Amino acid sequence: MTETLEASQGLTISERGARQIASLLASEAPGTMLRVTVSGGGCSGFQYAFAFDDAVMEDDLSFSRGDVMVIIDTMSLEYLKGSEIDYVDDLIGAAFRIHNPNATASCGCGTSFAV
Repeated sequence: MTETLEASQGLTISERGARQIASLLASEAPGTMLRVTVSGGGCSGFQYAFAFDDAVMEDDLSFSRGDVMVIIDTMSLEYLKGSEIDYVDDLIGAAFRIHNPNATASCGCGTSFAV
């Protein structure tokens, strides 16, 4: 069972992000959640990853906006405190973006960052 993130962690989902996640989850099995992780790699040192998952690990935390549930492991949370998960659709493409106040640099596509 996951612990729920406290508001003090500041990790949020924008309205656009929640709508897009809900739209994608509509074609998934009931109980599926969005998993957000941070791992080493990418052109700036760390990279974000998004995946659908129905398994909850022991070190997972969860948060939601409306009916959309997001899970994140405690290690990834350290890099994402205060961040917002958003969805943008602009000239360079449509994608989930994380507005991360902890990042000191990021790549042009927004999928990798440095702290």
